[in-house]
Amino acid sequence: MTGSPRRSAPWAIIAALVAAAVFAGTAPAASDVGSPGEEPVPETVDAAQSVALAYEFLDARVDEFCDDADRCLPRSYQGGFFTTPSWDFTPSFVYDDALVVIAYTARGLPDDLRRAQTIGDTLLFVQDEDPIGDGRVRTSYEPHGIRQGRVEITGPGTFTGNQAWVGMALTRLFHATGEQKYLDGALRIGEWVQANTADMARAPFGYTGGQTDDGTSLVWKSTEHNSDLAGFFTQLAELTGDPVWAERASVAAGFVAAMQSADGHVDTGTLLDGSTVNTHPIPLDAQTWSALATGDARYGAALDWTLAHLIATDGPYTGPSISDVDVSKAWFEGGGHLALALELRDAPGDAEHAEELLSSIRQAQLDAPNGDGKGIVATSNDGLDSGFGDLYYASLHSGTTAWYLLAAAGDNPFRLPVD
Repeated sequence: MTGSPRRSAPWAIIAALVAAAVFAGTAPAASDVGSPGEEPVPETVDAAQSVALAYEFLDARVDEFCDDADRCLPRSYQGGFFTTPSWDFTPSFVYDDALVVIAYTARGLPDDLRRAQTIGDTLLFVQDEDPIGDGRVRTSYEPHGIRQGRVEITGPGTFTGNQAWVGMALTRLFHATGEQKYLDGALRIGEWVQANTADMARAPFGYTGGQTDDGTSLVWKSTEHNSDLAGFFTQLAELTGDPVWAERASVAAGFVAAMQSADGHVDTGTLLDGSTVNTHPIPLDAQTWSALATGDARYGAALDWTLAHLIATDGPYTGPSISDVDVSKAWFEGGGHLALALELRDAPGDAEHAEELLSSIRQAQLDAPNGDGKGIVATSNDGLDSGFGDLYYASLHSGTTAWYLLAAAGDNPFRLPVD
């Protein structure tokens, strides 16, 4: 992507919030990771126990900020860089919220679905209460505001990929519960994306990046975003029976296909002209999400390229990096979706590669810096350079934990479960 914050860590927003908190002296007091009196975490964790502990982490995050109407948003990050003696970073990024919803539907216990609906209902609430009110959602919200029954937008940008992920969370909830409000909310998002980002004038056709905080349109096109839309629009087509959504999914998938290079890897998208391929950096999610969102065997070559070029080893941890710019540390969020893509491809050696990635995540759950023995930190150590102008940190992350749970369950978030 060109000129865009990464979806799960828009650090320009974070930097602004840090500055405001430090200089205004209004940052909330730091909170300890974990609570006194909790049972001690075992020194070794098997796969089933690891999954149970990861769900316990998400449960605590969801239950932390709820209002009287049972609307809840989990904070995205906690600990390490994000929790200091003078500052506790609590905003909730809707991409992470969507992943948590989908992870809960993957296991599907009664309390899982209840918590998934508290988040889904909150996403509908912020959609309805948006100051423009045209169906969009924003990048992030403050859970403290939700707990007080109000909407406080911390990231006003309207990026296309975020819209798609919230849409997929709502379609999952409709599939799981049959409640029409979730499908209605997803359709409002889909129509916003179509009206505001469809680009059928500049080949390769597809969908642009959305809008910045001030409403300026982003004119580049992203492989990541179009992969998201290929999955989201396919789900809308399946649930509504309306072929227009299948046609729109095909446009998005066609853009992704146009970004695949001769050696199999998938480039990040286009430059500002909407046509020239942006070849640097080469991100992991363009490889894994292309495969997961489309199911097209052509992206097996992208997974092979990833295994050859993006795997990092950092002490006891092994996993993919975010991009080819910095392969010094493991990005555990990416380890989750790479493991899932390999599981679903199921070529010779894929099961072994996937288990190695999941085993490393379980090890990080146990002993990574700033961990709590339950959740998963974003990276193996602080300071992983994404190549897109931001750094990632070894802090507990709801989105990373959710991706791990989806990989452990073999559940593809870009597809609705087969009944």
